[in-house]
Amino acid sequence: MSASRIPADDSIAARLERAGVSRRHFITFCGKLMVVAPVGLAITNHLSPELVAAEIGKAKRPSVIWLQMQDCTGCTETLLRTSQPDLADLILNVISLDYHETVMAASGHDAELALQDAMKQNDGKYVVVVEGAIPTKDEGKYLYLAGRPGIDVLKEVTGRAAAVISMGSCASWGGVASTGENPTGSTGVISLIKNKPVVNLPGCPPNPYVLLATVLEYARTGKIPALDEQNRPKFAYDRLIHDHCPRRPHFDAGRFATQFGDDNHRAGYCLYKLGCKGPVTHAACSTRHFNEVVDAWPIGIGHPCVGCTEQGVVFTTPIHETVNIQRALPPDAYPPVWAEHKGISPIATGVAGIIGGALVGGGIIASRKLNDDVEKE
Repeated sequence: MSASRIPADDSIAARLERAGVSRRHFITFCGKLMVVAPVGLAITNHLSPELVAAEIGKAKRPSVIWLQMQDCTGCTETLLRTSQPDLADLILNVISLDYHETVMAASGHDAELALQDAMKQNDGKYVVVVEGAIPTKDEGKYLYLAGRPGIDVLKEVTGRAAAVISMGSCASWGGVASTGENPTGSTGVISLIKNKPVVNLPGCPPNPYVLLATVLEYARTGKIPALDEQNRPKFAYDRLIHDHCPRRPHFDAGRFATQFGDDNHRAGYCLYKLGCKGPVTHAACSTRHFNEVVDAWPIGIGHPCVGCTEQGVVFTTPIHETVNIQRALPPDAYPPVWAEHKGISPIATGVAGIIGGALVGGGIIASRKLNDDVEKE
């Protein structure tokens, strides 16, 4: 497209309108962002879906360059499963996915030209999404991209970016490739890139709406979301799966499945004794399911959580081995049993005592009357 043909208004809302995407459809998408990120994101905090749509719509489509390193393409697959928006709306209208080896039509020299053009046209403004671990041993001989060591490509592309997002557990800290002997020296992006803000989205795979919420937060505000000590967005990783698990009442009541297919398993009892890692896993899986299908997540289909967002759990702890629970307390979502309160004045205490006494007295009288009536019958 020539410069003269580029619309003056290239905001997300304008792009969607020109593409024929209805406002209702966009509001539905924003509602999904609010489900995956109910609090914490500046663009969704205390706003209705309609207002969130208005805020996001003002933003200019962010340029995204997606690099694939030592990966299985599972994180790309989760991106392909979005339906509101679907992949076409996503890469053409909501974000500008300017380079992605798997979904782009170009290949070879044309693909490399597309990468260089995207970097040049959006220098210092684009967001890099990295999928897969980065091998570091033997000068990158385990991964070459266009004849160059993958680690060199990573450093060049991120060096001119505004922010970097590690998509999945492999890109976040090395994933399955970094376990055991780790012959390729696989590691995560954050251990190599120190001069740019890096956001980790661990998961195998992570939810695509967490990625979209992160990118759009940056596009609208120019800032990355608030992060925890592992550089994960707090809006998606601030609580344990255990706190929001639909099987949590069974855990609290001491009802457990002890074998796959037994009566307790079929009844939907807690999967902790089968090795569920939910009590130590920070993720939003229990509130944001995959592929737009209710219960499309491990526990939803009757399998224990494997802890794929936690470096010290997944790929190191056997799937069916139980984890230590540090605190067996009610979920954080519940109010405290002993709520903090200020002192009560003597007058209020007296009034409450009079009312309480009247209620108790009335209850005793009613109880006696009920007993008398029963005896008469």
